[in-house]
Order: sequence, then structure tokens, then C-alpha cells
Amino acid sequence: MDHIAIMKKSWGLIPKILDGRKKIESRWYSMRYRPWNGIKSGDTVYFKNSGEPVTVKAEVAKVTQFSDLNPIMVKKILNNYGEEDGLDKNKLPSFFNLFKEKKYCILVHLKNAENIEPFVIDKKGFGSMSAWITVDDISRITLK
Repeated sequence: MDHIAIMKKSWGLIPKILDGRKKIESRWYSMRYRPWNGIKSGDTVYFKNSGEPVTVKAEVAKVTQFSDLNPIMVKKILNNYGEEDGLDKNKLPSFFNLFKEKKYCILVHLKNAENIEPFVIDKKGFGSMSAWITVDDISRITLK
């Protein structure tokens, strides 16, 4: 499967994926959303900042999922995986405040990240606010 992760540009995480400081992409949810139970080792994740073309891709090395979270578990996940997730240690408290009430966390472990020729996707049918898209083939939503 192919996945498109739409990132917040202000967090500056895509460059960290490329230079190896971000080896995990995390997604935190109150309810189960994509890619929960829909991503596995060997899949490809394409990355784009919101409002920009897709510019990076990486292979999924493994996936770790956590459910029934509470603030103590959220803090433990951030402490254990925050650095690999590209989060600066001094910003962990702010991320804890963002995620402390979330019930689900997916950690997508990445490998072989690389820059690619930028391309635009058509999000029609996925919801304009969708931050993660899963398709069987990326060419299905690539605009020519």
C-alpha cells in the first residue's frame, strides 16, 4: 500500500526525515483513524507539507500501535520515542499537552527516506482536512 502523510510545515519535520533525525512518524488520535491497522512493513509513505507537493518518500520498517492511552502512557511514549520522532527534548512538554488526552498512537518506523521529484495529489474524496491518505497505488491520486 501507499500512504500520504500530510505534515504541519511549522513543525519542520520533513527535513528531519531526510537527514535521519526523524526515524518515526507518529499519529495520535482520540478515535481510530487511518492508518490504524492499515499500514505494515514494506509499505511506502509519501510526505508533503500541507498546501505543498509531495517531496519525500520512505519505506515502512515496522509499525507499533498503542491503544487505551492515558496521560502517563502518553508521557512514556514521548520519552521513549520522542527523539526518534524528531521532537526536540525541550519541546516534549508542549507535545505532551497536545497529546495527553489521546487514546491511540501509531508509530510508523521509517527507513530509506529520500527526496523525490515533487508531485501534486488529488485529495478529492478523502476529505479536505484529511492528514493521512491510504491508496493501493500512489499513481491513482497523482495529478499529471
